[in-house]
Amino acid sequence: PHTYALRPSEARALESADVVIWVGEALESFLERPLETLASDARIVTLSEADGLMLLQTREGGAWDSHDHGDHAEAEHHDGHDEHAEHEHHDDHDEHAEHEHHDDHDEHAEHEHHDDHEEHAEHAEHDHAHEGVDMHVWLDPRNAAVMAQAIADALIAADPANAPAYRANMAQLQANLSDLEQAIGEQLEAVHDRPFVVFHDAYQYFETRFDVWAVGSITVTPDIQPGAARLRELRHAIEEVDARCVFSEPQFEPRLVETVTEGTDAKPGTLDPLGAALPAGPGQYFALMQGMAESLTGCLGGPEAG
Repeated sequence: PHTYALRPSEARALESADVVIWVGEALESFLERPLETLASDARIVTLSEADGLMLLQTREGGAWDSHDHGDHAEAEHHDGHDEHAEHEHHDDHDEHAEHEHHDDHDEHAEHEHHDDHEEHAEHAEHDHAHEGVDMHVWLDPRNAAVMAQAIADALIAADPANAPAYRANMAQLQANLSDLEQAIGEQLEAVHDRPFVVFHDAYQYFETRFDVWAVGSITVTPDIQPGAARLRELRHAIEEVDARCVFSEPQFEPRLVETVTEGTDAKPGTLDPLGAALPAGPGQYFALMQGMAESLTGCLGGPEAG
């Protein structure tokens, strides 16, 4: 989504579209101008503006303060989210949102920052697509339900003759997403207090919803390589909190993962926030989310390190 270029066939599809659905300019900046010039007559559905969506602020790359884990302070809740957000199994799960490991690791929250000039230069290059609100909103099933409702509403408005089918499909999807959230929450409960590092900061919606503990990212956006200072800081964080795993992503070279794990006990793993290797279709989102849960439990699972 960060560097995509439209093919001619896709430009023609925009010209003939009645409805265009996108997350928003902050993620898919390549679509901003084509929507103005090619899809000016279409109904544009911007999912990041859907009522009820939980939005989180982006974080810097490198090591994060341990209080970021499970911290909703930066979340923006639109009207209606709280009513949608009450699931019975999370009433119990939320009681565990404040982990003991926070107490144990608060002393590590303040990391040394090396080479301030280099770090500032990296932020100056920071792609605008990741400034402000974190746009990886689909990695929370409750956000997925909110966005699906926005899509259903747009389809009903554009195709009212089929409104009953859209409403029935939406009701079934809501039930399926609730089941998915419960299943993943139960699966990850055993590893919720085991720290890990991600390749780029794409997962905080997943982390927040399922109460898992990412302690940092190698880079903010995969288009910008981290500097030596950031890699040193991250390796220090891995050692300080005894991070169990460092996750790469399928479409990126895992060399940086090898660099930050060298000399540590952290294991390499892979997370796929886009479903890059999955076939498109009605089961893709569920396979994507279940695949991430399985990757986390597969790498973080097993007996605690002594």
